[in-house]
Amino acid sequence: MSHNSVFRSLIALLLVVLMPVVAFAQQPLLIPSPPQIGASSYVLMDPRSGDVIMENNSHERLPPASLTKMMTAYIVERELAEGRISMDDMVPISVNAWRTEGSRTFVREGTQVRVEDLLKGVIIQSGNDASVALAEFVAGSEAAFTDIMNQQAQLLGMTDSHFANATGLPHQEHFSTAFDLALLARAIINDYPENYGIYAEKHFTYNNIRQPNRNALLWRDPTVDGLKTGHTDEAGFCLVASAVRNDTRLIGVVMGTPSNEARSQEVQKMLNYGFRYYESAKLFSAGQQLLDTQVWGGAQNELALGVKDEVFVTIPRGSKDALESVVDIDTVIKAPVSIGDELGRIRVSLNGEVLLDEPVLALQDVPEGGLFKRLWDAIKLFFVQLFS
Repeated sequence: MSHNSVFRSLIALLLVVLMPVVAFAQQPLLIPSPPQIGASSYVLMDPRSGDVIMENNSHERLPPASLTKMMTAYIVERELAEGRISMDDMVPISVNAWRTEGSRTFVREGTQVRVEDLLKGVIIQSGNDASVALAEFVAGSEAAFTDIMNQQAQLLGMTDSHFANATGLPHQEHFSTAFDLALLARAIINDYPENYGIYAEKHFTYNNIRQPNRNALLWRDPTVDGLKTGHTDEAGFCLVASAVRNDTRLIGVVMGTPSNEARSQEVQKMLNYGFRYYESAKLFSAGQQLLDTQVWGGAQNELALGVKDEVFVTIPRGSKDALESVVDIDTVIKAPVSIGDELGRIRVSLNGEVLLDEPVLALQDVPEGGLFKRLWDAIKLFFVQLFS
């Protein structure tokens, strides 16, 4: 066989090998506009990153109805986590709690009920009586409890929310937003995962009365595992739901839909859209070291820099390899340095759009070196800066 024939055979073989790669090269994901949602306000959020995928009027102050009980439950869960109360504590049921109107767990005045049963009554049955009983147990009165609710709202960044009761019964000074309620759902999921399973329970029986969870998506979508429904004539039908698919969790909130069916359908549309086109990507672990840098005048010459907490971004599905990162750190870092000192920034972008701008922190203490070390480093730094 001639050299030309061999060469042509090799070219043909390479084409056969490479053609599948060329033919099946991954194309960029084409993302359509978000679906139209029939609600007064709505938002779809990734609770890991806090990024919003879609929203409309999400900062409009509206009556939250029984979505309020998410805050009531969150405060109770905080008290449990900090050891101030326990699930087995017995809560006395007051006349005030027993007489609270609206949806009920059917607790009886003059009896005592376990905290766990009342918490399930709040989350699963949306019991107003259980909410008031827990509020009185935690803070002494429902009014005092609402003070705690409003303080907690500010700590969570819920700047457009104000609570006047623990139940969500109508009150002119009682309001929240779809965005704030997504923040609250994010806190419930991330802060107290040991109790989050309650939000997925479909039924709860108390006083021989079995009631279903009003979140219809728990029956329709096996990936949905929470959180809460709400309804009054003033608020319309509201829903906060969360689901996990392919290691990505999303939170959908709708407020002011016209019916029970509508709230379920509209949140389902948002979740399906979000999961189809987006994913949650973990970029860094808590305390992860990004680089070493020079430190001058210290007991050691190098300093480890990194990030404090886990870092996630929400990106179009399949685009993680296209992310670009740039780290900018202080030109000259001098000892002493303490853990947590901010010494730069890391920026992550996708196709020119900045997705993340986070501080780069010192991961270790670097005390000052001895007198000779400081003098020697000062001399070296002088010449480095002189010729740079």
